[in-house]
Amino acid sequence: MNTVSRVLLGASIVFFVHDLTFAQKKLDFAQSWGQKQSLTVRTNQYPGWADGAAYLENDVNDSRLYQVDVKSGKRSIYTIPAKEGTVVYVENNDIFIKNGSGTAKKLTNSPEIAEQNPTLSPDGQYVAFTRKSNLYSVEVNTGKEAQYTNDGTDVIYNGWSSWVYYEEILGRSTNYKAFWWSPDSKKIAFMRFDDTKVPMFPIYSSKGQHGYLEETRYPKAGDPNPEVKMGIVQLNGGKVTWADFNEKDDQYFGQPYWAFDSKNIMVQWMNRDQNNLKFYQVDPNKGSKKEIYDERQSSWINLDHDERITYLADNKYYILKSDKTGWAHYYLYKLDGTLVNPITSGDWQVTEIKRIDEKNKVLYFTARKENSARFDLYRVDYSGKNLKRLTFGEYSHDVNVSPDGKYFITRYSNVSTPDRFALVDNQGKVVRQLADSKAADFSSYTYGKTEYLHIKSDDGLFDLPLTITYPTDFDKSKTYPVVFSIYGGPDAGTVKDTWKGTGNQYWANEGVIQVSADHRASGHFGKQGVAYMHRNLGHWEIIDYSTIVKWLKSQSWVAKNKVLITGHSYGGYMTCLAMTKAADVFDFGIAGAPVTSWELYDTHYTERWMDTPQDNPDGYKAGSVLTYTDNYKGVLRIMHGDMDDNVHLQNTTQLVDKLTDRSVPFELMIYPGSRHGFNRSKSKYDFNERARFYYQYLLEKPLPKEFK
Repeated sequence: MNTVSRVLLGASIVFFVHDLTFAQKKLDFAQSWGQKQSLTVRTNQYPGWADGAAYLENDVNDSRLYQVDVKSGKRSIYTIPAKEGTVVYVENNDIFIKNGSGTAKKLTNSPEIAEQNPTLSPDGQYVAFTRKSNLYSVEVNTGKEAQYTNDGTDVIYNGWSSWVYYEEILGRSTNYKAFWWSPDSKKIAFMRFDDTKVPMFPIYSSKGQHGYLEETRYPKAGDPNPEVKMGIVQLNGGKVTWADFNEKDDQYFGQPYWAFDSKNIMVQWMNRDQNNLKFYQVDPNKGSKKEIYDERQSSWINLDHDERITYLADNKYYILKSDKTGWAHYYLYKLDGTLVNPITSGDWQVTEIKRIDEKNKVLYFTARKENSARFDLYRVDYSGKNLKRLTFGEYSHDVNVSPDGKYFITRYSNVSTPDRFALVDNQGKVVRQLADSKAADFSSYTYGKTEYLHIKSDDGLFDLPLTITYPTDFDKSKTYPVVFSIYGGPDAGTVKDTWKGTGNQYWANEGVIQVSADHRASGHFGKQGVAYMHRNLGHWEIIDYSTIVKWLKSQSWVAKNKVLITGHSYGGYMTCLAMTKAADVFDFGIAGAPVTSWELYDTHYTERWMDTPQDNPDGYKAGSVLTYTDNYKGVLRIMHGDMDDNVHLQNTTQLVDKLTDRSVPFELMIYPGSRHGFNRSKSKYDFNERARFYYQYLLEKPLPKEFK
């Protein structure tokens, strides 16, 4: 870039032409991997609120936590209240409690037996936990224990999840916990699992002289599921009250929700086909149940839907989150299951409730409304009227609302704007800008720019979102290889209009185009888009991804035989399918821990989309990588942990068996001792091998010494 300056010397004007290109510099190796400061700087962070009048600020310079007055901006050291700072944890198999001042107390004494998931009661007086598949509590002040169940075995678990519930329904964040305190701290609800009929899957560990087998009750598609009962115990003793369900029925239970007054608990029930969701109001004292909600969909219903039910403190209403119209929205219901009215509606998705103002009957929530790749904060009346966007600009916002709802802090960015922080009031007015991560010398760097755009699907029904990070010093007269990074699972899109950091800048410097893209069933187009996956996983994903890659290859600046697709887990499945079923489109692939045939994966996840193999044999065959191995060409690198208890190594082994029958070239890497995510000790090797693959096949030159 040239600029012209003029300087007045006597009666003459002298013009100087400055070439500013020399002033710009590329990110070095450490900067381009985000290991050293470059385009951005560390800023203060804003983790929450001290109260309605003061927000919290972590100072990047002294690492101290402050509270900042909203109106004056005055800072003072924040001291965490003792009650708020109380934590319970397990150390040497025993439970300890530590208050905000740091004083720790040992609550249990059974070092030979592990205690699990210690959870403090709402009133702070008790800790519930599991031990050897049974449910217990311990009183904080006295250390007195109470045992509520005694039938726990290696196949019977009380308050501890069966594997498929942990992975697919209750979630990994629970760490297998399957019990819930009542708000009044007087009762504990829990699930009891019986895995007797669930098939055992052996995982072989090669450690030591003889190795060993790790056996997990893992139901594969079409297999028997665990039998489940819902129990409630009184804190002060008494027998377990079982909710009135027949555990022999082929069914699922979702996370239960206690009413604010603890007088009943809402239990989510779903049939094995996963297309009928019911809510039952259960009396915790009698176990009797009353059906108050019944939803049916032609495809499926997500039992693990976040925020399914949010009780209101008035004990008269609850807010339901459902995608029954084809888009996720909120609905106001009476406790007896009577619909009052939809709170939100339209062809867009709500994401999360941020605050409920019960006094003024206002809901604050985030949604993907203006743009499916961005998140904004909105407010709306319970009636569904007066919907208003509170965030601003063409940015994606991550917000934290104050306890009284009068203010919120937003961290906002887009693909060309690094993270900024602002304090905003509940009318959407910016009170003050708080921080900007953009470095002062940002403009002195030349780097690979990222663009957010859309490509029309082949059938013209969808504008498929993608981001492209172009090479540094991008020149349309040149050609560049492409790395196409995907995940691809149902309702699990990865394209967001947010700042990407500098982790993609090394390959931009090396002249690689980097693309992230989502298909029609990724969530950008609501449940009505995701429903395209019903009974045919792998079909539309590959069609839409192929459409995008064909568009890329039609551009003069893309090397026509150098598109590499890569992903892990479902992304590994997509990669293997691309290199077989769509081998005429994709040239290279790196697949991590791939599912290769859906009858090899678990019941709840697989059958949600595919039904059982017995009901949908054609769909399972069409969605299997193994069906298309005769089409394979190019070079595929497959990586898998030999102790993966989620996507079993069996998947990769069966694919390798098919490929070696054809004597075709591919790469295989087994990471010993690794689960679904590879052990940290393997990270450097894995990082370097991925780089080697890029250099060998995309750039066709040796791996630089920095990687060795």
